[in-house]
Amino acid sequence: MEFSKVEIITGNDKLSGLMERLSKPGLMARLHKIGVSGITVSNVLGCGVQMGTSEYEVEEHEIMQLLPKFQIMIVCETRMVEELIELIKEELYTGHIGDGKIFISDVNNIVRVRTGEEGADALNKSAID
Repeated sequence: MEFSKVEIITGNDKLSGLMERLSKPGLMARLHKIGVSGITVSNVLGCGVQMGTSEYEVEEHEIMQLLPKFQIMIVCETRMVEELIELIKEELYTGHIGDGKIFISDVNNIVRVRTGEEGADALNKSAID
């Protein structure tokens, strides 16, 4: 079985709306249906090609400003990634600067420290519990 890590970085103003939608039964059911068993959210600082400005055109000597953002990490089976990405894009899209970026990378293995379970077993409810 192959796994992928999906990392979303989006503006602070996006998370409350996304988390509100994630907590609604319909969206959580969609996430669960595609196999998402966990999510991690972190506060981060960063900027994109606009260098922390709200303008579409950045001056050549613009000083980079780090803005507060959220990073959301989800590890799931690779076969679920496309559907997950479509769901995230649907939830975050406004068409304005700050909608965010999605990064997808391969995961070689997953190990649950407490039980030693690996792979899909480490992502799902433990057989020991």
